[in-house]
Amino acid sequence: MTNDVSRETNKNVNGSLITGVLLSILGVIAIAAPNLSTIFAETWIAVILIFAGFTKIVYATQTRERGGFIWKLLLSGLYIATGIMLFVYPFTGVLTLTLLLGTFLLTEGTFELILAFRLRPQQNWTWVLGDGIITLVLGAMIWFQWPFNAPWLLGTLVGVSIIFTGISRVMLALNARSTSNPPDQTANAT
Repeated sequence: MTNDVSRETNKNVNGSLITGVLLSILGVIAIAAPNLSTIFAETWIAVILIFAGFTKIVYATQTRERGGFIWKLLLSGLYIATGIMLFVYPFTGVLTLTLLLGTFLLTEGTFELILAFRLRPQQNWTWVLGDGIITLVLGAMIWFQWPFNAPWLLGTLVGVSIIFTGISRVMLALNARSTSNPPDQTANAT
């Protein structure tokens, strides 16, 4: 019985290890071809928005007795229209998404700076300050280089994210492998 559990655990660990390696390779490819991965990410967002819009239509019709039916339909229409626009005009979508990312980072950096100064009496508040400054600088870099950075920026960021996801999977798998196959303790005792 324990052999079956051990085999199943090893199978899961190996699967996770392979997944991590593949994700890391895909991340490197995304960074190597940032324009292609940017368009892929933008198209993926478009598909998600369209699907979410149709899901909202189903929800609106199922809950029409509860009120707000027209608003729910308008909201679903917004999702679908935005997704279709991103799908039909991918370069415009990339420009818009890049600008939104820059705006998000500028806003987040500002809030982090405010938070840092509110935490100033506490020890290690400078870590929050550093985070706020770096986030603010990244947002400013996106804004000041827009639209020239749009074709490669999103793809590069997606690639970096995929690489770190892959690395974390590999590390977790290696950790699980080492805990499921501990070295022989009796050999160390002699």
